[in-house]
Amino acid sequence: MKMNRIQVEEKLKEKGLFVFTPREFSGVLNTPLKTGEVFISRNLKSGLFLKLRNNYYMLKDSHPPLYTIANKLYQPSYVSLESALSYYGIIPETVYTITSVTTKSTREFKTPRGVFSYQRIKKAAFSDYGPVSIEGHVILLAQPEKALADYLYFVDLRKISLNDRLNLKSIRKEKCLECIKAFEREGLQKIVKEIYAQQRQPRKIY
Repeated sequence: MKMNRIQVEEKLKEKGLFVFTPREFSGVLNTPLKTGEVFISRNLKSGLFLKLRNNYYMLKDSHPPLYTIANKLYQPSYVSLESALSYYGIIPETVYTITSVTTKSTREFKTPRGVFSYQRIKKAAFSDYGPVSIEGHVILLAQPEKALADYLYFVDLRKISLNDRLNLKSIRKEKCLECIKAFEREGLQKIVKEIYAQQRQPRKIY
């Protein structure tokens, strides 16, 4: 089968396959895997596709939300930590690295579309996330309390520093405490109490 660039692009967009592996590409185009791999390789050079990491590609002129790419690039995973906290307005900063958690090994991928970071958590704590629609795409995103619980877990491990400008107004404290139980770390309970105590203190105005 002779594959036409325009037809291929239209087919991928029609199927919503913005990020794909050679096997997925070949399945959608109904072509042998080897033919698909050769087409991808040739059209990386022609500028139709971008390589994100080994075995993962995307249409160069497509712009799905970065969270969509994050979900696809390393599975299983869901967007959490600073990216989710920023999305919910729990931290004020814009986050440029897209942060997720996974049950696989910790990894980071530097791609033409940005940097995607994945932190490992235990399977028992891989929960309280769900599908959220962003720009017409379905994203696996931590619930606000779980994003905070994941974040505080890595604060407790001293892998990240605690942001001193947390906005906890939208956080259900009891739900957050429920989420941190799965990590089975006593220090997490203490951190939650400390950040809530800080929230009650009047802010200094300089």
